[in-house]
Amino acid sequence: MSPIALTIFLSSLGLGTAITFSSHHWLLAWMGLEINTLAIIPMMSSQHHPRAVEATTKYFLTQAAASALILFSSINNAWLTGEWSILNMSNQFSSITMTLAILMKLGLAPLHFWLPEVLQGLNLATGLILSTWQKLAPMAILFQLAPSMNLPLLLTFGITSTLVGGWGGLNQTQLRKIMAYSSIAHLGWMICILTIMPQLTMLNLIVYIIMTATMFTLLNTISSTKISSLATSWPKSPAIASLSVLTLLSLGGLPPLSGFMPKWLILQELTNQNTTALATLMALSALLSLFFYLRLCYSISLTTAPNTSNTPISWRTTPTNSKLPLAILTILSLCLLPISPSILIALS
Repeated sequence: MSPIALTIFLSSLGLGTAITFSSHHWLLAWMGLEINTLAIIPMMSSQHHPRAVEATTKYFLTQAAASALILFSSINNAWLTGEWSILNMSNQFSSITMTLAILMKLGLAPLHFWLPEVLQGLNLATGLILSTWQKLAPMAILFQLAPSMNLPLLLTFGITSTLVGGWGGLNQTQLRKIMAYSSIAHLGWMICILTIMPQLTMLNLIVYIIMTATMFTLLNTISSTKISSLATSWPKSPAIASLSVLTLLSLGGLPPLSGFMPKWLILQELTNQNTTALATLMALSALLSLFFYLRLCYSISLTTAPNTSNTPISWRTTPTNSKLPLAILTILSLCLLPISPSILIALS
């Protein structure tokens, strides 16, 4: 893809997200979501590979269906209330259909089936955008809708997503599918606490974006897309392999890494709300995700020489891209726990 075209598409992504962030009118928010979708589709199909074209088609059909449902819900709410304001979603039917549409755009279970297949057909750079930046605009709408949302519906979707995200990643060998199920599980944690304490959802979203961006950048640096290819990452670059292990443990939520902070605070808040059973179920579901994170850590750190690897050793090439973004992302994904009180105060 030419630099001019890439600049136009990335600018359109930023414009669509900014429009959705700053809008209080449903048509403007819908327009921002559509600009986001149309901007990333050429980037997804730029490989000119049948798998990439298939992933692009699946993504377009899913997002088009969700956008149509958003438009239907907003029109129905405007017909009954006489207002197009996002904050005035007083009709219960419109609120439920709008919630389903936004959750479909995000890829929460049981509306998640498109996400692993789409992410598997993309390269790591486009997968990074799909897993991080494309979550911002729908989450901005969810934050505004939080007071009028159906709490049992959100809790059902959240618990289902944490369980599906854990179970779905257990038997995967492709790293992009594992990251897709990781995204589903993390979004389930965010949705469960959204109406109870939105600040924790914001904190979880920030930490998730940092950790996911770090992991995709590390995988892109070592050019790994399968678990079998991770076994050769330690001889090529021990430092990157060590950082990959720590980032995976942070994604799993182990202390004292950054990923422990949102899980700990969410479980504490759910316990304070007298939903101990729900908090226990979410903590147990996190063990499923932790299992396949540890499986990746084992492949990176404990399958080095003299063990036999089925993957051919690739040439050790000198990377030409800048290491500064990777260094900043790695520090943030590992060391945010000590300043968690300051972050919560800033988000309040």
